[in-house]
Amino acid sequence: MQVDFYHLTVTPLDRALPQIAEKIVSSGGRLLIVADSGAQRVALDRLLWAYSAESFLPHGEAGGEGDARQPILIGEGTTAANDARNIALADGVWREEALGFDRVFHFFDSDRIIEARAAWKALAGRDGIEPRYWKQNENGRWEQAA
Repeated sequence: MQVDFYHLTVTPLDRALPQIAEKIVSSGGRLLIVADSGAQRVALDRLLWAYSAESFLPHGEAGGEGDARQPILIGEGTTAANDARNIALADGVWREEALGFDRVFHFFDSDRIIEARAAWKALAGRDGIEPRYWKQNENGRWEQAA
């Protein structure tokens, strides 16, 4: 399983996350987006509705009757009622339960770098886990650094 650490330095979450979500959905995959804060979940819901005039990202907030039909589900916990195999940790908080998915996208900024480093070290050398660290260059493009 792959764990991608995305260090947000130039591009904010509201630009990076929708691009990844769009790729997952366009390939037929499903995504669970996790954020502890209710305010952040509301902001993510609004973001996915309006981030691009050229595309639409079908999604819903966890806890509704249609959860199983949602390609993208936004929730507080790591239970994927939509059977997602991809999870995005949008609040910068590592959750060990994310390792039950096929792919993890762990977004963090400078405020959460200490916790991200601890998660990286905890995953190093674990069987079946391939951690990757992505950083942005001076032009804002993502580059794999580790």
